[in-house]
Amino acid sequence: MNAYSLSALLTGGWLSATALAGAAVHDSNFAPDHILRVTNSQVAGGCDTRTSVVVNGTSPGPTLHVLPGGVTWIRVYNDIADQNLTMHWHGLTQRMAPFADGTPLASQWPIPPGHFFDYELATRGEDSGTYFYHSHVGLQAMSCSGPLIIDDCGTAPFNYDEERIFHFEDFFTMPNEQMTGDVTGNPFTWPGSADAILLNGKGAAAAGTTTTDSSDGNDGVSNGSSASQASGHDESSGHNEPSGHGQPSGKNGQSRGYRLRARDHDAGQDDALSSCSLGVIDVEPGKTYRFRFIGAMGLSFLTMGFEGHDNLTIVQVDGAEYNKPATTDHLQLGAGQRFDVLFKAKTQEELDADGSKSSYFIQWETRDGEAPGMVRGYGLLRYNLSAAIPALPANPVITLPEQVDDWMEYTFTPLFPDKNKAPTAEEVTRRVIIDVDLVQDNVTGRVVWELAHLSWTEASYQTPALVDIYQRGQDAVPSWDAAQNNFGWDPATRSFPARVGEVIEIILQNRGAMIENSGRLGTHPFHAHSKHYYDIGSGTGAYNADANNAKIEKLGYQPVKRDTTMLYKYNGTVAPGEVGGWRGWRIRKTDAGVWMIHCHILAHMLMGMQMVWVVGDAKDIKTIPFEDSQSYMTFGGSVMGNFTHDPHLYEYFNATTFQCKPIDGN
Repeated sequence: MNAYSLSALLTGGWLSATALAGAAVHDSNFAPDHILRVTNSQVAGGCDTRTSVVVNGTSPGPTLHVLPGGVTWIRVYNDIADQNLTMHWHGLTQRMAPFADGTPLASQWPIPPGHFFDYELATRGEDSGTYFYHSHVGLQAMSCSGPLIIDDCGTAPFNYDEERIFHFEDFFTMPNEQMTGDVTGNPFTWPGSADAILLNGKGAAAAGTTTTDSSDGNDGVSNGSSASQASGHDESSGHNEPSGHGQPSGKNGQSRGYRLRARDHDAGQDDALSSCSLGVIDVEPGKTYRFRFIGAMGLSFLTMGFEGHDNLTIVQVDGAEYNKPATTDHLQLGAGQRFDVLFKAKTQEELDADGSKSSYFIQWETRDGEAPGMVRGYGLLRYNLSAAIPALPANPVITLPEQVDDWMEYTFTPLFPDKNKAPTAEEVTRRVIIDVDLVQDNVTGRVVWELAHLSWTEASYQTPALVDIYQRGQDAVPSWDAAQNNFGWDPATRSFPARVGEVIEIILQNRGAMIENSGRLGTHPFHAHSKHYYDIGSGTGAYNADANNAKIEKLGYQPVKRDTTMLYKYNGTVAPGEVGGWRGWRIRKTDAGVWMIHCHILAHMLMGMQMVWVVGDAKDIKTIPFEDSQSYMTFGGSVMGNFTHDPHLYEYFNATTFQCKPIDGN
């Protein structure tokens, strides 16, 4: 059964940051636990080739395994000649290491070309779960990502034999630079749907797929055509580790979709055709698997299921804590979300009774897209490693639900309810309403997204917010009073203040688009950095606290911690500015620092759907002594290493002492 036991399991709490922190130079005697080298390379994937930002030569990048209860150092090299870089550890609470969160112009200066940055990850036993890492600069995360697994301290609370990773990415052939210009320019052009959805770096759009370009940010005008059937053979595709090449595929005139057909082939397209293959997940009869699903897409919202297998047991969401087993026959996966699923493989007798089948298709389809059409893709669940890979089916092998806004709502509850209790309605000290609006900027004429009437991008600040607080102290912290009279944010700092210890209810409200008075709505996967929140549900129309609290009480619903949940579009169209639906969170603000909340659709982030939250006063945030903080204060400062000098940095924790406490009910 599952065995991630530690040879020496120590009890006790997390180590004190104050006692162990100190300045350090990472010279030739320092050995990072992991090294990630990020390049811009011509790679093959999704039946095409394109220039992509990749990690250690591949997309997705290598799977990183980390033991909880200690410190892990990850050295990230920016080997891209003409782009900055950061790396974010999606879902991990950075706690006392805010400079390591990887958010450019919020928590750190980006890594310049030819430099590297040593990220410090401090984990607890409660962090055991499924995460991923990705760049937080522009559209780089479309391909610059990889699985990050915090292993269990001892054994997991559920029995299983082996693990498999399902790392999903969007594939656009359109270059990142063109997409960036399209969504941030005037006139505005929406890039349309992905050309394919990749599983562990492999895949192509299937027969029946329709993808289109779009002229606006919600529905768009259909200019697309049906995609061709793609088939491929891949005898070496992934088992429990993602592998392979490639990323985004995109625009070719007005038509989008799978376009690289056999008749178009020439000698220069060998790599592209070889990438026309299925992602394969190998299993053995009778075994129980922990499937780790990672939504590393930059745009798409997926629904998926398994041919011949309809019993999927979800035991963890977003890596935050284990939940009571929740059974479903299909999954939904938004950008940034993760689900851990127990999967019981068929026995040999069941396979024999099913016509001695050796493989079954995994089918996924996009939902609630911002352009007409749907992208369908397939992977393969293979019981016999020597079996040939079949061609893609001419028709769907399963029927997936069209409706997505009611899936597993008010369902996930803690496995150990006494260990992590969500704040009650009575504990809430403040409610912040965040209206989500698509508008036209009065000054530039650009189409932008606003959160609480504020549009924020990397270009909003000249200096990272955290650096600014270290340099100017309390003057750089958002004013509480100013924010209370301005939708929750301070106009001077363009950031949201929060006090350490308060319990905030954040309500995201989806409002009809103001553009062309269309009233259109989109579906948005909202992600919070740092402290995980408790999801208190969602619904149509404007938020009604009394009604939702009564619903929670009637259901006996105790939320689990999350970091990425969906704000649905429900009916899709309302009056301009009218609220079509909402998503609610409750958060205990305990971790001082600068943290972001944003939609995880990358194009929406470029268009301003991001918020910077500053938790605590300057005295709470400035935990590094003045003289030791100076290496972080300038772009390309001495905290960044390169071939001429070693990095000077501040170590928050002592990596030589390991403490790990199992997650159980005690």
